[in-house]
Amino acid sequence: MSKNTKPETTSWASKTIKYLWIAFGAMVFGFILFVWMVSVNFLGLFGPLPDFKALENPESEVASELYSSDGLLLGTYARENRSPVSFNELSPNLVNALISTEDVRFEDHSGIDMTAMVRVFVKSILLGQDAGGGSTLSQQTAKNLFKTRTDANQGFLSSIPGLRMLIIKTKEWIVATQLEKAYTKNEILTMYLNTSEFGSNAYGIKTAARTFFNKTPAELDVQESAVLVGLFKAPTYYSPVFNPENSLRRRNTVLYQMVKNDHLTQDEFDSISNMPIELDYRVQNQNQGLATYFREVVKADLLRWTKENIKSDGTSYDLFGDGLKIYVTIDSRMQKYAEEAVAEQMAALQQKFYKEMGSRDPWIDSENRVIPNFIENAVKRTEAYRLLKLRYKDNEDSINIKLNEKKKMRVFSWDGEIDTLMSTMDSLKYYKKFLQTGFVSMDPHTGHIKAWVGGIDHKYFKFDHVKQGKRQPGSTFKPFVYAAAIENGYSPCYSVIDQPVEVYIPGQPAWSPSNADGKFTYERMTIRKAMAKSVNSVTAYMMKKLSPKIVIETARRLGVTSDLEEVPALALGVNDVSVFEMVGAFGTFVNQGEHTTPFYIDRIEDKNGNVIHQFTPKKRPAMSEEHAYLMTYMLRGGFEEESGTSQGVPWSLREGNELGGKTGTTQNASDGWYIGISKDLVTGVWTGGDDRAIHFRSWYDGQGGRTARPIWVKYMEKVYADKDLGYTKGPFPRPERPLSIEINCDVYEKESQRFVEFDYDSKKNDF
Repeated sequence: MSKNTKPETTSWASKTIKYLWIAFGAMVFGFILFVWMVSVNFLGLFGPLPDFKALENPESEVASELYSSDGLLLGTYARENRSPVSFNELSPNLVNALISTEDVRFEDHSGIDMTAMVRVFVKSILLGQDAGGGSTLSQQTAKNLFKTRTDANQGFLSSIPGLRMLIIKTKEWIVATQLEKAYTKNEILTMYLNTSEFGSNAYGIKTAARTFFNKTPAELDVQESAVLVGLFKAPTYYSPVFNPENSLRRRNTVLYQMVKNDHLTQDEFDSISNMPIELDYRVQNQNQGLATYFREVVKADLLRWTKENIKSDGTSYDLFGDGLKIYVTIDSRMQKYAEEAVAEQMAALQQKFYKEMGSRDPWIDSENRVIPNFIENAVKRTEAYRLLKLRYKDNEDSINIKLNEKKKMRVFSWDGEIDTLMSTMDSLKYYKKFLQTGFVSMDPHTGHIKAWVGGIDHKYFKFDHVKQGKRQPGSTFKPFVYAAAIENGYSPCYSVIDQPVEVYIPGQPAWSPSNADGKFTYERMTIRKAMAKSVNSVTAYMMKKLSPKIVIETARRLGVTSDLEEVPALALGVNDVSVFEMVGAFGTFVNQGEHTTPFYIDRIEDKNGNVIHQFTPKKRPAMSEEHAYLMTYMLRGGFEEESGTSQGVPWSLREGNELGGKTGTTQNASDGWYIGISKDLVTGVWTGGDDRAIHFRSWYDGQGGRTARPIWVKYMEKVYADKDLGYTKGPFPRPERPLSIEINCDVYEKESQRFVEFDYDSKKNDF
């Protein structure tokens, strides 16, 4: 019996080994077959893989970037806020932290780390322990680039539990090895950092470094690099903003990995690991940073451009994914000064408005009486009311209950954001009390917009008051009346008596405007002085001499594009216009009579830096060089004539300088304007409430010289103080040819007898 036992045992063992080898061979063959079937998407069961062309030219959505004329990144347009960098733009600290933590054998494997896979298999699958991930940086790059885990890349078999992840992992192995063949290690590492998500709307290392530390990737130190690398494990859970304790622990784990891999000494670790995380947190969105209103205006223009322009492959441009680089004419330094000037003046003006308002509501009629049901009517124009109306139909009681329901909210104030409890009605009433502004500054010679402020805070007040908003310009429209007069042969020295003027229109009551103070001096004054003092009667007289038709034609040539009514009251600015077009029109005077449409997009480049569209300003002759110079002389009158409306401008601005300007105030002080000119800049400012019924009760406090002009003054002071900008004081350039009209009024009065006495009872000049 014993003799037969050994052979039988040996035979059983050999058979077992044989079967095991067969099983192993079958498994290997089956796995190879499985990998092959996945790679070719056999019968469409596994979902597609990227083709070779896609691997050679991997595409990921890249944010389009908006750059100022002086090279500062103003903002981005993106679905995923991502901007790529090259390897030489990465800090060595970042590279060392990444490899030490995510893939220590990155330099040694060819896309798949077999050692890590065995570790994961044994510990995680056989022993049930957490062995960490086995994915290499190449595999993670494949996942980021080609979205291997999205439903769009899955096949029929992906619906089977357990098999889905095996298919996904297999795809990532395949793509990772192909990436290793097509790219260098540095390129793969850079692609990974450019395509990863860091939380806080930051995609890619460039955006993440800017968001969390306001640095470039090259500037990141060791601990900052460790914080960002730590986010790969779970961007929200390890966020230094929302979970700082978790982030600190994770940062130190990354630092310890750097010690283990000889990228950091123990002493350095001991020192750095005790440091707190110091952030300079700036989430990239359209409500923060410079030129927030401007960026939204440009976005609308760019979206139109993408629809009208086609790429060479026949597809449309994608503003949010093509990585376009848009260069604009805004100067970031001047934009900063404009925003500072607006904030300084508007904060002070708001306090003055609150003080005058007291406990009363500011929405008042022409008799300074509070308008009843103003907020109740205003709420019906809001999106909140529209949505409630859809939900509750005609049940006004339910709608009112919801409108008056208190809830937590954060609101704007000039002292910083406030967390409070308010209802929709409360917040509407609160926000309606804020005064708004629109500001734009332009180089009149090029048409380049240098600064643009569309309101007091884009996060809480989206409406742009530069181009989108239009309001009555008041007396800032008067220069167009006088420009028409100059073109029709009148000298700035032509004199008129300040007395009542009646203009008769068939079928309508006579129009007879009063002056701002309600008085007439009955003094003779030049039209230069009359414009400088903003005397309504003289402007009305000139309108009567010229006709509204001629004034409209002049305003159109100069650049006013809004609808203008052919009525005498046009002389006093009764038709709504935008700050944008008014600045463009005044720029014609400074630019020797050539009108340049305000211009703010210079060029668009693709993500590789190739110019795909160069914009050019639209220019056309609008008036003669002499007449344009005479209008700058007229506008200087506000500074140079006795009682001119710009006399309050500080001497520090006026000394050694020629400046022009025109104030504007509507009848009930709903709108305050100031447009100031120098030899190099034309700047327009509007101030007022979003609703015309919201204004100072006192016309004196609400006039443009007190509300809008201080913003221009503060801005110009800052611009002149910055010598690097190159804006200097000096005179407006005179025409090369001698003037054909005398502007020395003493000489004019002696040599010219062209004064026309006007019979104000006569109707021969009426229209």
